[in-house]
Parts: sequence; structure tokens; C-alpha cells
Amino acid sequence: MATQSNEYPAKAWGATSPDGGIRPMEILRRGLRHDDVLIDISHCGICHSDLHTARNDWGRTTYPIVPGHEIVGIVRAVGEAVTRHKVGDRVAIGCLVDSCMECRHCATDLEQYCLDGGATGTYNSKDRRDGSPTFGGYSDKIVCREEFVLKVPDALPMAEAAPLLCAGITTYSPLRTWKVGPGSKVAVAGLGGLGHMGVKLAAAMGAEVTVLSRSESKREDAEKLGAHAFLNTSDRAAMKARSGYFDMVLNTIPVRHDITPYLHLLRVDGVQVLVGVIEMLPEMHSGILLGRKVLTGSGIGGLDQTQEMLDFCAEHGIVPEIEIIPMQDVNRAYDRMEASDVKYRFVIDMESLKEG
Repeated sequence: MATQSNEYPAKAWGATSPDGGIRPMEILRRGLRHDDVLIDISHCGICHSDLHTARNDWGRTTYPIVPGHEIVGIVRAVGEAVTRHKVGDRVAIGCLVDSCMECRHCATDLEQYCLDGGATGTYNSKDRRDGSPTFGGYSDKIVCREEFVLKVPDALPMAEAAPLLCAGITTYSPLRTWKVGPGSKVAVAGLGGLGHMGVKLAAAMGAEVTVLSRSESKREDAEKLGAHAFLNTSDRAAMKARSGYFDMVLNTIPVRHDITPYLHLLRVDGVQVLVGVIEMLPEMHSGILLGRKVLTGSGIGGLDQTQEMLDFCAEHGIVPEIEIIPMQDVNRAYDRMEASDVKYRFVIDMESLKEG
């Protein structure tokens, strides 16, 4: 029930300091503007960015913070000018909740690269209209501008759909940008939350997919996820045998590592796309110069591409491998995520908020 000021009290979990963990808190969601949608959140995925932002590992956190940008739920109410969504719709919100919608990037489905002050993040950002802090999906409800609310196809289970809003689009976008399709040879470096989605998506696009890992224990999982081959990067002879073979290396490894060996795997004009790295990389050498190789990075996609990704996943039966947890286990999930003890994404069931 809305307060007298039309704000919506919400149950949430968030952080108030770098070392205090994620704890229960009460927040207020704004009253509906004419172009807003009020959503009852059913599930929210956990991303590595949640952990690092909550702990201020990047030095950019403003407290209090409510993480979560892999959000799915049901529309409860809409503003008077909303035309895209109606009460009862299955919907989703990803990493962004607003942008100028007028610059040349926003006009070409690149809202994530908004030129007018940057896009507004789902959490740890400021509302473009009133400057209030944005709070993410570790909550029972959220209010969002209608253009940034996406539709969840009926074929996608809600819990499994949540990680698609970050892990899904982060891997889908470079595959589409670099025109991966039948006949493409794609190597996926790393087999975690991002990597396992990269394997599934590239395979569904018709590519020949190889998982790159130094851990032999990943071989069986790679095959189960749909990879056609596994290449142990510790095996120098095997790596040399695949020199100049791949059209793309989708690099999902989040920690500091040497990217040069992956450049050697690329054919002429092949591309290595960094999507997982969160630490500065070592210096490169001639690997990028010999053979006209492309080294680039990629983040999430724009709104249209994200909706396209959701529809693609529904059409091809692609969902992430998840472990559903109650909100009360979020701090333990953070610890397990740091230890790579999850296959492959945690998703919070918001029904657990009713338990306190």
C-alpha cells in the first residue's frame, strides 16, 4: 500500500558499509510517474558486480546500497502514460533503468553508452530526474521507467530468466556484434557464470564451440553444456595445434591473466572479446600485431538487443544453470561465489523476504 506521499515502502537487503555484509533494510520506492511501472519482484540473480560494489572493492560505492540487476517479476501497477506493459505482465529489468533516450547512442539501441551523463544504473546510481539513489533488485518491489522494462517470454521460467539480464546479454551481445553463426569457430575462455552462457548461446547460433580452461575438471561440464571440444590451456602442444584456428575468443575470465596466448589462437582478423575482466591486465606483446588480430571489450547490450536475447533464449530453450537460494543466505552465497562454488549462477527467491 502506498504512503500518503505516494511512495511505496519496500522490504530489501543491502549494505551500509564495506565490511558489514548484506542485511535487511526498509527502503522507499518512488510513487509512479506517468511513464513508470511498479513491479513485484519474484527473483533476482546474483552477479559478481553485486559483491564488489557492496564491499566497495572498486571505490565507487555510495551507501546505503541495495544490489541486484538481474530482476524479474510481475507488473502490479502502471503510470497513466504507459503503453508497453500492463498489470499482470511477466517482466524484467537488467543493469540499466534510464538514459537520455535522445543522443545518437540511445537512438541506435546503445543506451548503455548514453552520451548525456551516462546511463543510469539499476543500483549505486542517481535518478536522472530527482537525483535520488537507485536501489536494485534485492527487494520485494521496484519502480522503473517503462522503456527499461523488458518482457519475459512465457517459455522462460522466471527464476532461470533472471541471470539472462546480465550474464545472458553480456555474452549474447558480442556474439551478435561480431556476427557469430553457422561455420563460426568460437572459443570460450573460462567456464563460470558468463562462460557457461557463452557456450550455450554460441552453440545455439550454430557455431563450433570450444571451451578453454586450465582445469581438466571442466571438460565434462563443457560437453554437457553443448561445447564441441575442450582445450586445456596448460597443454602447450594442444594450444600450438590450434594456433590461428578460431574466429573469436570470448574471454570471460574475471581475474588478472595473460591474454596473449588467446590471441595466438585467432585466425587473421579474428577477435578476442573481453567480457569478464575486472582487474588490470598484464602488458601485451606482438601477439596482437602478428596476424591483424582484434582485441576489444564488450559490456551489456542495449534495450532492443536485450529483448532479442530473451526471445532467442525462449525460442531455443536456453536457460542458465542456477541454484535458487533464500535472501537470508546471500552472504554465504557471496563467499561461495568468491570460491567458485556455484554452477553457475545464484538466484534469490523473493518469497523468502516474507520470512523476515
